[in-house]
Amino acid sequence: MTVSTIELQLHTLPSQPGVYQFYDKEGKILYVGKARNLKKRVSSYFQKTHDSGKTRVLVKKIVTIRHIVVPTETDALLLENNLIKQYQPRYNILLKDDKTYPWICLKKERFPRVFSTRNVVRDGSEYFGPYTNFKTVRTLLDLIKGVYAIRTCNYDLSEAKINVQKYKVCLEYHLGNCAGPCEGLHKEEEYNKQIIAIREILKGNFKESLQEFKKQMKAYATKMEYEEAQRIKEKIEVLENYQAKSTIVNPRISNVDVFTIVSDESYGYVNFLQVSYGAIIRAHTLEIKKKLEESDRELLEWTIMELRERFHSQSKELLVPFEVTVSETLKITIPKLGDKKQLLELSERNAKLYRQERFKQLKITDPDRHVNRIMLQMQKDLRLGSEPRHIECFDNSNIQGTNPVAACVVFKDGKPSKKDYRHFNIKTVDGPDDFASMEEVVYRRYKRLLDEGQSLPQLIVIDGGKGQLSSALKSIDALGLRGQIAIIGIAKRLEEIYFPGDSVPLYLDKKSESLKIIQQLRNEAHRFGITFHRKKRSQAAVVSELDSIEGIGDATRDVLLSHFKSVKRIKEASEEDLTAVVGPSKAKKIYTHFH
Repeated sequence: MTVSTIELQLHTLPSQPGVYQFYDKEGKILYVGKARNLKKRVSSYFQKTHDSGKTRVLVKKIVTIRHIVVPTETDALLLENNLIKQYQPRYNILLKDDKTYPWICLKKERFPRVFSTRNVVRDGSEYFGPYTNFKTVRTLLDLIKGVYAIRTCNYDLSEAKINVQKYKVCLEYHLGNCAGPCEGLHKEEEYNKQIIAIREILKGNFKESLQEFKKQMKAYATKMEYEEAQRIKEKIEVLENYQAKSTIVNPRISNVDVFTIVSDESYGYVNFLQVSYGAIIRAHTLEIKKKLEESDRELLEWTIMELRERFHSQSKELLVPFEVTVSETLKITIPKLGDKKQLLELSERNAKLYRQERFKQLKITDPDRHVNRIMLQMQKDLRLGSEPRHIECFDNSNIQGTNPVAACVVFKDGKPSKKDYRHFNIKTVDGPDDFASMEEVVYRRYKRLLDEGQSLPQLIVIDGGKGQLSSALKSIDALGLRGQIAIIGIAKRLEEIYFPGDSVPLYLDKKSESLKIIQQLRNEAHRFGITFHRKKRSQAAVVSELDSIEGIGDATRDVLLSHFKSVKRIKEASEEDLTAVVGPSKAKKIYTHFH
C-alpha cells in the first residue's frame, strides 16, 4: 500500500510542544498553529470530519507540514504570535485595528511639557498609554492642568536663554496656569517635583500627590495663610473627585490586567481592563472574526498577547475566566469571589454590552451579516441540521368550538413574509379539538406545497406542547417528510421547546435571540389567527341576523351590505333610505324588523 505524503509527514511529527505550519502546493503558508503535542494536534485535522466548511477547505489544500519544536507551550504561543504577524496566513485570525491611539507625552527637555499625541517619537521622552479614547486623555490633561502649574509653550528654556531674558511670560501666567519658568520665576527643582507627581498620577497613583497637598494645606493653615490653604484644598478636591470616579474596587488591587470573552458562531468579543491602585486606567473591547472554529481559550490567549503588547502593559497578574497559557512569568488568577471576581464580572458585562451594540449597528450597516449571525445561532441553539432560513408556525383559534380556524405564518431570514401567510377553515373536525385541527392543517399545508412543487421550510414551529406536536408529526409522517423538515413545539407557560421523541423540553435563555424569534413567530401566528376568527364570527353574526327577516334572501342581503357596509347602519337607516336601495316592500319588512 502506498503511503501518502501527508501520512508520511504526520508519522514523523514529534509528540512535543511546538508550532506547526501548513503550506499549499504553491508553497504559500496557509495556517500557523501551536500545540502541546504536535503529533496529536496536527493529526486531528486529518482524522475527523469538520463542521466548518473553511476547515474542510483548508485541510484539502494542505500539501506540506512544517514544525518547530520549543521547550514549553508558552514558548509555542509566543512563537505562533510572531509567525502570524510575520506571514499573516489566510486562515489565521489577525488582531489589528485601523486606529492610531492617543498617548500622553512627558517631553524629555528642561521644564518638561505634558501633552497628547498620536505619534511616538523615540527621543527619550516618556509616553503613557495608549488610551482607547481621547475623552480619557482630555480628562487627565484637564486634571493635571487644574492641579499643577506647568508650561504649554514650546520654547527652548535653556538656562542661558532664561538668563538673558529672551522670553516674556504669556497669558497662561496671568491666568495662574503657569508659574513662569521662561522668566526664571519657577525654579527647575520645584518644577521637576511637579513632574514626578504627574508621572505617578498617569500611572494611576494619586496617594503621594494627595499626601503632599494635605501637608501643604496644613502648613498654610498653621501660618494663617488661609487663601493659599483654600487654593490647595481645591486641588485636593479635584484629585479626590477624579479618584472617586475611577476607583471601583479595593485600592490594594494594583497592576492587574483583566480579560474576559463572549462569543458566538462567527465572532469573539474580548474585553480588557487595566487596573492600577484600585482604578481602571484603561478599558478596551476587541471584536475578532473566527477563521477555523477557534475555541474561546485560543482566542483569549491570542488577544491577551496582542493587547498587552499593544498597550505596553507591565502588569504581573492576569484575572481571567478560565485557565490560559500565556507566560510563565505572569500570575494567572481565576477569581471565585470578592473584589477580583467583581472586576471579572464587570469586564464580562462590558464585553456583552459591546456585543449588543455591535448587533444594533449591524442591523443598519450590514443587515446580511446580522441575518447570517442569527441564522447560525438558531441552528446551534435548536440543534438543526441547516440554517432555518424559511420557518413556518401554526396556531389554532376557536371559542367554545365555534368557527374553528387555523393560521400559518411564514418567516424568511428571520423576518415576517406576510405574502406567504395562510388561513385555514377547519373542515374535518367537529367541536374544539386542537389536536385533530393541527393534524388537518399541517397535512393540508404540506400536501399542497408538495403537489405544487414549492420549497419546503427548514423548520416548523407548532404553538403548543407535546400534544399538538405529536398531532403535527402524524401529518409529517403521512406525507413522508420525517427527517426532511425539523419540527418543534413551544408551550406557552414556561416557553418550553419540545422536540419529537424527547420528553424533556429545552429551555433557551430568556434573552436569547433564537427564543425571541420563536416567540415572535408564535405571537404573529396567534394575532393572524385571532383576526381571521373574529372576522368569521362577525360575518356569521351578520348573516344570521339578516337571514332571520322573512322575505330577505341572499341577493338582497348582499345589496344591503354593499350599500350600508354594516348591520348597524342598516338598523339606523330610515325607511326612505332602505326604499331607495331595495324597494318599498322589502324596506318596510326590514324597517319593521328592526323597529
